[in-house]
Amino acid sequence: MLANSSALAAGRRHSVGRRCDGTVLAVGDTAAAECRVERWEDVVVVAAGNVHTATNTGRSHTVGLRSDGTVLATGWNGDGQCDVAEWRGVTAVAAGWRRTLGLLANGRVLAVGRSSEGQCDVEPWRDMVVVSCGDWHSVGVRSDGSATAVGNNRRGQCDVEGWRDLAAISAGYLHTVGLRADGRAVATGDRVAGACEVDAWEDVVALDAGSYHTVGATASGRVLAVGDNNYGQCEVGDWRDIVAVAAGSTHTLGLRADGTVMATGNNDDRQCEVDAWSGIQLP
Repeated sequence: MLANSSALAAGRRHSVGRRCDGTVLAVGDTAAAECRVERWEDVVVVAAGNVHTATNTGRSHTVGLRSDGTVLATGWNGDGQCDVAEWRGVTAVAAGWRRTLGLLANGRVLAVGRSSEGQCDVEPWRDMVVVSCGDWHSVGVRSDGSATAVGNNRRGQCDVEGWRDLAAISAGYLHTVGLRADGRAVATGDRVAGACEVDAWEDVVALDAGSYHTVGATASGRVLAVGDNNYGQCEVGDWRDIVAVAAGSTHTLGLRADGTVMATGNNDDRQCEVDAWSGIQLP
């Protein structure tokens, strides 16, 4: 069972990929230096700070986890979301709007960045195995398969306490989706755009939440998508041999088994120009 993609990441206006040799590729908007990853090495996991599309949003950051448990970050640092240089012993990372989470080997979680909605209040968390960042909330899966969440709960996006048997979880703008060990998906939060309409999904091995849409990869390599499709971000019906997915604000990425990447959706900042990528690989 795969969890959220650790080889692909999609932000508001950029895309990131981790190659099999530990180097990192990035395309898209560079105004905040979120694509300055050309010197990164020995990276095993990448994450991109996502944010819903609005006239006053756009700046983002990129995070990379090295094999030695240290963390790299580049891009917008207005709230200290890139202040991760002192982190050690990290096993997974997640990036949201104006914050970064780091999962430690002992199941505890580190957080830096904006916390005015309580989204960085993760110090009490224990026995965590998966973490994810939305815009204003943070979610995680414990070793027993249960879920927890902190932050803004205006649309019920933090109502995950009853979820069980989870293998993965992903937080979007105003919704949260979870992947159960049996390949079924669950969702909570805002339902206006249809991003929570995952009840019929089966045999899912990976999923990710964008701002207003949700995507999932099945065991057969097909891709499912629900929610807002104004930019074509849900037009994934003809994709094949996909092993991981990443949902940005208004675009979607899919990793093929051969290490190449597919993209659909908003390309205003060239965030979908991944045709030349190769060697992208899950750890």
